[in-house]
Amino acid sequence: MRFSLIICTYMRPESLLGLLQSVKNQVLYPSQILIIDGSHTDETKWILEENRFQNLEYILVSQENRGLTKQRNYGISKVNLDAEVVCFLDDDTVLEKDYFYEVIETFKNNLDVSGVGGIAINEYKWKFQEPNAIYDLKKYYLFEGYYYKEGLRNVVRNYLKLSSNLGSGKMPNYSHGRTSGFPLTGKTYEVDLLIGMSMSFRKSILDQIKFSRYFEGYGLYEDADFSLRALQFGKNVINTKAQLSHFHASSGRPNKYKYGKMVVRNGWYVWRIKNPKPNFKDHLKWNAISLLLTVIRLSNVVTDNNKQEAFTEALGRTIGWWSLIFNKPKEQNI
Repeated sequence: MRFSLIICTYMRPESLLGLLQSVKNQVLYPSQILIIDGSHTDETKWILEENRFQNLEYILVSQENRGLTKQRNYGISKVNLDAEVVCFLDDDTVLEKDYFYEVIETFKNNLDVSGVGGIAINEYKWKFQEPNAIYDLKKYYLFEGYYYKEGLRNVVRNYLKLSSNLGSGKMPNYSHGRTSGFPLTGKTYEVDLLIGMSMSFRKSILDQIKFSRYFEGYGLYEDADFSLRALQFGKNVINTKAQLSHFHASSGRPNKYKYGKMVVRNGWYVWRIKNPKPNFKDHLKWNAISLLLTVIRLSNVVTDNNKQEAFTEALGRTIGWWSLIFNKPKEQNI
């Protein structure tokens, strides 16, 4: 099965090199690697000239094609015509050696699967359940013999009966789904949402839909939007054998005020893609959870070391929520 890899990057040459070195060691190697660079400098170009990789094509985009969504769509336009699968990876990830093998095997063995995602093992928080132990279900999430310790935001939601009524990766009608991921069981699980750091789709789907223009710029939740629209063609799944590490490089990210505003506004947009006509209860829960998460983020002004970041993000969330009254996002697909 021939597959292409698209890596959109911005001012992260060292992180990108680490990822490409892990790609080089793969059991199954891409027939095409597209580096779509939105950087303002030539550092990424230089580092790729010094370190050669098979089947790699480097493209430095102009201002009009800069930004994650635009770069992804630009990359899609350059994919080989004979590719059957297109893989997307964040430039700050590093792959385990059989990552691509597991992704492609999932597509080969499941013709009804549209998209496949992997697991970030360096963020793994699942543990085996202890025999005879009693777990407070407001503080722990139990799944197939494993437990996951909930963070403060989910503990509070559990007490207020605002937690998701679905499994991880599934979006309820009021959005705000469970983000615990899955334990490393070796199984594949059906989900609604794939994460941009690690997602692959059949090329036939990318021939029909593209990443939404609404997310042009930084593009928070553009992966969720695309995942939801891909469901019209088949299932999305997470393969727990497709493993990588995600290091969340700080460069190239927006300030916390803009981030907070995007969390709310882009979150609202994605919610309406999933549920375009929510009922009163869905409205109430979405708004209640959004405000609760803002309050919790504001409380971090007291509890966190970086008080300014906590305050500016909480302010961005607040402004983003109020802006929905007067200026709701409008769908902008390609």
